[in-house]
Amino acid sequence: MFSKTCVGVAAAALFSAALSAPSLGAQDESRERHGIRHVLLISIDGMHAVDYLNCSKGVTGVNGGEPYCPHLAELGDNGVNYLETSTSKPSDSFPGLTAIVSGGSARTEGVFYDVAYDRSLDPPAKHTGNGVSAGKCVSGTAPIGTRTEYEEGIDIDQNQLNGGAPAGIDGGRASIDPARLPRDPKHGCAPVFPWNFVRTNTIFGVIHAAGGYTAWSDKHPAYLSVSGPGDGTNVNDYYAPEINSIVVDLPGVTTPEGMSCAKIPDPSQTSAYTDSFQNIQCYDTLKVRAILNEIDGKTHSGKSEAPVPVLFGMNFQAVSVGQKLIEKGVGSGGYLDAYGTPSELLLGEIKFIDASIGEIVSHLTRQGLLDSTLVLVTAKHGQSPIDPQRFFPIPGHSGANGRTPSDILSDLLPDSEVNQIGPTEDDISLLWLADPNQTNKAVARLETMSPVLPPDANVLGVGEIFAGPALAQIFNPPSTDPRTPDIIVVPYQGVIYTGSAKKQEEHGGFSHDDTNVIMLLSNPKFRAKTVTSPVETTQVAPTILRVLGLDAHKLEAVRIEGTQALPGLDFEDDRK
Repeated sequence: MFSKTCVGVAAAALFSAALSAPSLGAQDESRERHGIRHVLLISIDGMHAVDYLNCSKGVTGVNGGEPYCPHLAELGDNGVNYLETSTSKPSDSFPGLTAIVSGGSARTEGVFYDVAYDRSLDPPAKHTGNGVSAGKCVSGTAPIGTRTEYEEGIDIDQNQLNGGAPAGIDGGRASIDPARLPRDPKHGCAPVFPWNFVRTNTIFGVIHAAGGYTAWSDKHPAYLSVSGPGDGTNVNDYYAPEINSIVVDLPGVTTPEGMSCAKIPDPSQTSAYTDSFQNIQCYDTLKVRAILNEIDGKTHSGKSEAPVPVLFGMNFQAVSVGQKLIEKGVGSGGYLDAYGTPSELLLGEIKFIDASIGEIVSHLTRQGLLDSTLVLVTAKHGQSPIDPQRFFPIPGHSGANGRTPSDILSDLLPDSEVNQIGPTEDDISLLWLADPNQTNKAVARLETMSPVLPPDANVLGVGEIFAGPALAQIFNPPSTDPRTPDIIVVPYQGVIYTGSAKKQEEHGGFSHDDTNVIMLLSNPKFRAKTVTSPVETTQVAPTILRVLGLDAHKLEAVRIEGTQALPGLDFEDDRK
């Protein structure tokens, strides 16, 4: 058990045999020897395995062919790098994060997207910020079904960086408006908070229950879902400046590369931090500062003393923005070719991320914590398409490239899928029908409207349709799980269901570009290694618990799905 007044207990051995051992008891001796007491978990949203290979080894045409992420490369010198890591399916941020911290897939967690649907819940008491309409909820009666929104739309005020929390609170739990949450008629129409929408416990819950101090920083207050079922307090220190808030001056904030954020660097784009290659770096730097404060034994704000967390970390958004964004008057991010050669704008975001991680690692070193910290770098999702020649938007920037699956089936969808916040479509289409008995009819219509042709001749760009038995092979069938879509449409590689002139990539789908992400585990005692066997981000959760000497089977999803810890970990000491 972790002491409530101390940092934590020593870690379990990290060699392969120990990770597969049925009991942790045999690891006591090596736990004392290796002394891992902290885990720093970092998600670089959008970063592929090939991005790490290119930046750490060098790629023709960039930086003279020399590496351009020296700090990440240095972590790899004492790290285990996994080349075939798959994120969740769908590869959206919400299921992607849930997979990392719970060890469970969407089949177990029922988490399909930030914005999805649940037939067992009723609408919120108040309209959400993004357009889910308020509706009725009568305790003990049959549910209506509702759009579920776990992003900025449930903030008290999504236009404010602190999400509209009371004065003096800088964002997090206090930013969530309970009246904007879906309600459960089986439980007195109680609002369903994000941490109770997730069906199983998380690593934060297990570590917190063992007396460990925990911290996490993310892009929405809603992502306190990482706490897992309960009262939302399994994360002792949660920080979530709203990424889609109006951009503001940030006095005293300077990025690791020296850009001042005291005045908005890119004043032409102030609607959201994701609209600017520069402003997003200021936003991410807020969370980097939180990590530095926590390493110093303070809360994320630096205003109060606190234990150095046993488990802490953050997500970076800059790479995702660098991949997706077309900024008017500035240019296009993304890649130059199928090899993953970054554009100049994406290169700048990768360098910023690398400098930030370098600052964090230097801080760990100065505080004497690097040897006792496992640094784990992965991503909630990838981004597609890497090859810019594959990009094909539907309906397109001019609205002339065809219709989306939700357009074709609009008469069969619930009203909240059509007239409210809109369909769940990025480079995937998730479709919940008003009457699931109409699934065969809907599939037949999609097939009729989407002959087997390339996307520029296919009105819908449909590559695969998952419904019925094909869908039940991946997820719980809709007949038994109120959250499972009736139909999932996976388009051709490169097809994005968007009319936005700001996008050139997206995520959410099942393709390799969507799901293959960086997975790097580093500690000074590690022997550098590359693992080529397939792994999944769900394996992060049991690995972290094993590293900290805790029972991975305390995670409910690990027991349900049989999720294994990551293979191939060992220490320099183990070779002596």
